[in-house]
Amino acid sequence: MKYCTQCLQPDTRPNTKFTDDGLCPACDYFGRLQDVDWQERFEILQDLLADFPRAPGQRFDCIIGVSGGKDSTRQALWVRDKLGLKPLLACLSYPPEQVTQRGVDNLSNLIELGFDLVMSAPAPATWRRLMRESFLRFTNWAKSTELALFSSVPQLAIHHKIPLILWGENPGLQLGDLKTLGKTGYDGNNLRYMNTLSGGALDWMLETGVDLRQLIPYQYPSPEEFDRHGLQIVYLGWFLGDWSLANNGMYSAASGLTIREDSVANTGDLLGVTSLDEDWVTLNQMIKYYKFGFGRVTDYVNEEIRLGRLSRDEGIRLVSAYDDACAPNYIEAFCDYIDISVDDFWSRVRAAANPSLFHVDDAGRLRRTFEVGVGL
Repeated sequence: MKYCTQCLQPDTRPNTKFTDDGLCPACDYFGRLQDVDWQERFEILQDLLADFPRAPGQRFDCIIGVSGGKDSTRQALWVRDKLGLKPLLACLSYPPEQVTQRGVDNLSNLIELGFDLVMSAPAPATWRRLMRESFLRFTNWAKSTELALFSSVPQLAIHHKIPLILWGENPGLQLGDLKTLGKTGYDGNNLRYMNTLSGGALDWMLETGVDLRQLIPYQYPSPEEFDRHGLQIVYLGWFLGDWSLANNGMYSAASGLTIREDSVANTGDLLGVTSLDEDWVTLNQMIKYYKFGFGRVTDYVNEEIRLGRLSRDEGIRLVSAYDDACAPNYIEAFCDYIDISVDDFWSRVRAAANPSLFHVDDAGRLRRTFEVGVGL
């Protein structure tokens, strides 16, 4: 395990590769951004949008996937108020046991801001069954749900005959998931190869006994379907020089976004602006930490270090203190939902932890064997 020489990105992130100088892909990309002509990029975007005029009978210029969170709220406002487009917002809703009231309020805020929003909702019983199987098989409850979340937008784009899909950040450039890179910095049609989406999903889902007809919401349209319907995903983050967790949170909060009130010690959410529509992603961020040696706090501080608003030493302190943060009540609620015990949960998490990065002490707690900022 090695760390980026600039930020706290470890080389254990899936699909990442450091430069010969020891920079992670995100820091390497950020360094090149300092020479970008942002007006030129805006003109590129305008030319791109001109290639997607409204067809006869088409009511919307584009479609944007939203959760009601900081990124989707900022995108919706920028697309409408800066670009002058009429977007259709698309949201895949969580079941009642998972969605938070703040998430419901934030979606309502988007509607009150004047946007049209369409929602899809997979069958709750199938959702719960696949979530349980995802956790039991992969120690990753979102293995199934993320497929539905990502698939819903292109599916709805096809249904409503809207070929232009506007997305947020480019995971290849801004996070380091290099398999998602497309033909250009804004081409998002390789999003299907994101680490969380790849891996023969339908095969293991069918093994659980779920009927193929029940899996329609979980099927990401094929490259052939993209071509047949002329779909194009465009990463808006490539055109925005101030795209970041903190900036998007501030922009959206000023427009009515309700943020998280729980403590950093319970969530690892330094600013209270991430995954506002549900709380169980906090578990997955903690488990990600035990599998790969980095969690939610690492993603936060890396952006702040690149932007010069946080020192690497201060980042090390925050990561060391909070990267595995997850309140017991979140774990208990999740375990109750998928019908396992908390002891079983921790037994599976310990078994899934990277033995090169963590060991189990006499009390059964996971302890890191690496030094944050240094590695192994």
